[in-house]
Amino acid sequence: MDRPNPFRWLAYAFGARLPERHRRWVLHDVTCRTWWLRHLARTTVQLVPLVALLYLVVPGPSWVRLGAVASGAVIGYFYSMVYVVEASETRVMKAGYPVGAAAATREARRAEQHVDARMRFDELYGDERSREDRTG
Repeated sequence: MDRPNPFRWLAYAFGARLPERHRRWVLHDVTCRTWWLRHLARTTVQLVPLVALLYLVVPGPSWVRLGAVASGAVIGYFYSMVYVVEASETRVMKAGYPVGAAAATREARRAEQHVDARMRFDELYGDERSREDRTG
């Protein structure tokens, strides 16, 4: 899997399409265990320049400006998380995958983890559950 360099990642964070060689990395980026944290990191990269500019340009006491830009950032994060699934699907589509590929990959991993957890549970408690079932 070929990771993008920092400049390409920055462009990717703002919505740019990555070259074909990063295709697998994009799918990993939006389907790994921490995919929503990665989304928040990309959102932060998008918000920081705007928030800093507004803080510097808007007149008034610093506590008012800070409160205003912090409120705006909270709203930005809220809407970012509301559309996190759609945003990740769009990134995957830009990488050449079909619609729904990210959700399907996450669901397959979740099902695999569920099977593994069930097997561990059965190894630990399987005999005890069998005895309880027989005794009623």
